[in-house]
Amino acid sequence: MRKLISKKEVLEVLDILTDRFPDAKGELDHTNPFELLVATILSAQCTDVRVNKVTKNMFPYYKTPEDYLSLGQEGLENIIRSCGFYRSKAKNILGACELLIRDFHGEVPKTIKELMTLPGVGRKTANVVASNAFGVPAIAVDTHVFRVSNRIGLAHGKNVEEVEEQLMKRIPKDRWTHSHHLLIFQGRRICASRRPKCEECPITNYCLYYKNGRKNH
Repeated sequence: MRKLISKKEVLEVLDILTDRFPDAKGELDHTNPFELLVATILSAQCTDVRVNKVTKNMFPYYKTPEDYLSLGQEGLENIIRSCGFYRSKAKNILGACELLIRDFHGEVPKTIKELMTLPGVGRKTANVVASNAFGVPAIAVDTHVFRVSNRIGLAHGKNVEEVEEQLMKRIPKDRWTHSHHLLIFQGRRICASRRPKCEECPITNYCLYYKNGRKNH
């Protein structure tokens, strides 16, 4: 049984998804790198829609790391409570703010390596911020990218690290960031976890999950 589609087919899939989702882009509302960093930390185990509702009422009033530190743990928790895991997220945001001030002159660092030194910033979050805020080529593998990539056959990995490594090898570098957005749109709008809308999918001719009777995840 095939585990991967060919590199040629990978590009064809991405071209089809580009036509299907011409508006594919990050859906976290932000106006600068710092807002994106905060929003991305909040988005863990939470929908972008919910995060945007919270940040809509937060970003106009809290604009700098110092602003967040002035809130304190309890103050920030009260604002972000509806995002879930609010205690740990508040702790991470405040910890990140402290390091931004101490180590980066209050500015969000531009490299993935430096971003990962901040509390609450793993590889996925660092990739999202670096690629969307600073144009650094990256493929952030979240649950949607992981699921869709494995189902289609773009990658065959047991964890996000394996999938990211394979996608980076199989997709041209100048298409990494856009491909990340395309796969998220595909996962959110068509290739859902439990009930994928295969009858609406434009890439069933390529998808190994579909060809194998939807038995492989």
